[in-house]
Amino acid sequence: MERPFDSFVILAEMRTGSNFLESNLREFPGITCYGEAFNPWLLVDPDRTELFGITMAQRDADPVALIDAMKANTDGIPGFRLFHDHDPRVFDLVMADRRCAKIVLNRNLIDAWVSQRIAWSTKQWQLGDDVDRKTWRVKFDAKDFKNFYYTVKERQQRIARQLQISGQAGFYLDYDDIQDLRVVNGLARYLGETEELRSLSGKFKKQNPEPLADKVRNFEAVEQTVNDIDRYDLGTLPNFEPKRGPTVPSYVTGKEAPLCFMPIPGALDQEVRDWIAALDNVHRDVLATGITQKELRQWKNQNKGHRSFTVLRHPAERAHSVFCRYVLNHTPWTMWELRHGLIEKYGLDIPWDTPVGEGYDRPRHRAAFLKFLDFVAGTLGGSSVHPVLPIWATQDNLLRGFAEFVAPDHVLRESKINEGLAVLAMEVGLDPPPFGAAIPDEPHSLTSIYDDDVEKAVRKAYARDYMAFGFRKWDRAED
Repeated sequence: MERPFDSFVILAEMRTGSNFLESNLREFPGITCYGEAFNPWLLVDPDRTELFGITMAQRDADPVALIDAMKANTDGIPGFRLFHDHDPRVFDLVMADRRCAKIVLNRNLIDAWVSQRIAWSTKQWQLGDDVDRKTWRVKFDAKDFKNFYYTVKERQQRIARQLQISGQAGFYLDYDDIQDLRVVNGLARYLGETEELRSLSGKFKKQNPEPLADKVRNFEAVEQTVNDIDRYDLGTLPNFEPKRGPTVPSYVTGKEAPLCFMPIPGALDQEVRDWIAALDNVHRDVLATGITQKELRQWKNQNKGHRSFTVLRHPAERAHSVFCRYVLNHTPWTMWELRHGLIEKYGLDIPWDTPVGEGYDRPRHRAAFLKFLDFVAGTLGGSSVHPVLPIWATQDNLLRGFAEFVAPDHVLRESKINEGLAVLAMEVGLDPPPFGAAIPDEPHSLTSIYDDDVEKAVRKAYARDYMAFGFRKWDRAED
């Protein structure tokens, strides 16, 4: 009997139960799952160096070759798990392949977020025996959860939309579904399997079976945040070049001043928040952010004569700031894997852990920055296995994303920020406070390492921004 599909993909995210689902699919004689075959930092598992004779480097150069090798060397139907931070080219390949079955695995996003934070805190990502269980109560962060919520929702919407456009159907599963033997057997039949399981795999145990209220220290914040989210008018956050979303939750509105700041990730942010806060004579943390599209429309209706604005930064300054802030000095937990991958895979000569020491001199900093720019150029050009993060996405695409909801009234430039903010304040009838200096890059400034080679590397990565906004060769006094 001919199978309806040649391969399958499990479209999921971390902490949705994909390990458990895979462990059960592997129990069927005609189904083989190759795990995270296209994780940029590993090949199926951390100890493997090749699959079917294909190394990570060969996989990255030609992902189709690995998919073809799976089909040619597997008895039955092969598949793998694909997360949002895996090779974006593979997502496009499988979505276009009608002979590839799409298994879409979702989970309640509050549960998924809490589970991720517990795993990061305990360093326990899988549980094989209940006696090894580690527990932790997390502090709920509304801003972080909203960013997670809208990012995952955008991916879910993208999957559904592409299936609709191409006339395909996915096999949708929820976290609770994969613990139902009947559903798992039904999925196997969907993939063309004739055998059935009599029981589910006991390889993986549910790591945090306690009620949600017992896993969160400030559970009242969870309830408030869920009530605040408009489930029927979702904004989307950017994932990949070239398409970008409006990123409304990142916008900042004045407490009294009718101003809405639309920050470009990696460009000026805290400095502008301080300026808006000075207009209202408050601290920047008082300013509203993390808002939804519905809340922003309400704010606009309540603030007649409002103005929205964003601030462009020269690509050289922005890329260097991102490198110093997010890779070198204050790497957030979500980017540690990227930092270590840049060291191991791209040869960045930077310390494994922060902070940098005295031996990290300017030549070493300059060489590492140039390699980082080469990495960025690859992701923006679509020739890398790594997806594009908003902090280094092109400003042109980010602005196009803003316009999907509302275009900013003013697009200011950092080099003329004082003049631009003065006009902005005048338009809303306020006296502009002085604008503070930009937060310096550490441990070395762009000025101390900048030369023609740096400019050339920046232009290679951000040719689109140079063309779109007329940026010239970087100069401390102008762009």
